[in-house]
Amino acid sequence: MRDGTEPDPGQLRRVAVASAIGTTIEWYDYFIYSTAAALIFASQFFSTLSPASGTLAAFATLGVGFLARPVGGIVWGHFGDRLGRKAMLIASLLLMGVATVGVGLLPTFEQIGVFAPVLLLVLRLLQGLSAGGEWGGAALLAVEHAPPGRRGRYGLYSQVGVPAGLILAQLVFVLVTAGLTEEQFRSWGWRLPFLLSIVLVGVGLFVRLRVAETPVFRTLAAEQAQSRQPLMDVFRHRPRELLLASGSFVANTTIGYVFLAYLLSYGTSVLKVGRNLMLVVVIIGSLTWLVSIVAAAIWSDRAGRRPVYLAGSVLLVLWAVPFFLLVDTRSPALLIVAVVVLNIGLGATYGPQSALFAELFEARYRYSGVSFSYAIGALLGGGFAPLIATALQSSTGSSLSVSAYMAAVGLLSLVAVIALREPSPAEVVGRLTGAD
Repeated sequence: MRDGTEPDPGQLRRVAVASAIGTTIEWYDYFIYSTAAALIFASQFFSTLSPASGTLAAFATLGVGFLARPVGGIVWGHFGDRLGRKAMLIASLLLMGVATVGVGLLPTFEQIGVFAPVLLLVLRLLQGLSAGGEWGGAALLAVEHAPPGRRGRYGLYSQVGVPAGLILAQLVFVLVTAGLTEEQFRSWGWRLPFLLSIVLVGVGLFVRLRVAETPVFRTLAAEQAQSRQPLMDVFRHRPRELLLASGSFVANTTIGYVFLAYLLSYGTSVLKVGRNLMLVVVIIGSLTWLVSIVAAAIWSDRAGRRPVYLAGSVLLVLWAVPFFLLVDTRSPALLIVAVVVLNIGLGATYGPQSALFAELFEARYRYSGVSFSYAIGALLGGGFAPLIATALQSSTGSSLSVSAYMAAVGLLSLVAVIALREPSPAEVVGRLTGAD
């Protein structure tokens, strides 16, 4: 800490929980939305279209969330650098909760006509806006509270929300579909996962309201050193870091969405593998991702952020072709091997990310820098990955075309990581504490 005092252990525990729960809610909300878009939204909100067109329209609303993320990164980043990390985290959590519960309460097309899909689109936009700033605030809440030498360890709490949210969403939908008839699910049961989000939001608010503002921002506020135009300052002073940080994230989010959003559809519809087996495979991969995130983040405190990132980036490139060769065998054991190795690479390029991105930008415009980098990387990578993968496989008839896509994107991020200079310890201290 800048004043040399030791952080309170109880406060650090609350910080860790507050950081983790926000990203878990974000990804829980995303995955229940994507699952509902595949299962039910076509009949509920696009009933005048053919089933195929309705499904495409439902999935199109997913993309809107990604388009809104950079805007969210700009808005939350600006006010996070001006007003504080804690206030923006509470606001983003409330917005995400309102939007998600709103989807669960939304009337159908049969009830209010064209206003139903319009409102669905608006709520998805709100989710995207919230997500654009949620990660940056959660990452900084953890990293700026972390004791020296443990920023990777504390930064991991904002990263585990992806696999945790996926696992939670899958479990909720499994329980809902198992406990209801098909008619009950289509009538009202699909709304339950969205309405249950209010429980997570309530817990998240309780935790976040008890967390103190980060020491870094308290110092900036006391000295009245906040940037007046933080995003402009990022572009003015750290354009290289902004570009390379965004590029470093493209492969992780692209390949991550191939695993999270495309693999289940490919396995069940193209390979004709049983849905239950594919769900088990995805859950095992998600658990591997969670464990590897923790291991990579802790390792980065000893080895440095860049070496861990490089190791993961190389693995993602090299594993792109073997991944689908193993998946195409339809063998349960080889399917598991394929996703386990892939998720080790994903964990290595995601676990250290909070600490790395925070260390790249000065305190007075850090929220804007990390949020915008993350949002742009997510938009360029994850926003279109499932659509591109589906188009490649259907047009070529071969999963190796998807492997080539994964490898190409992996090489792009690998180049960005190689070009990204990790700050020296002295530079890191200056940037993190706000010292000039």
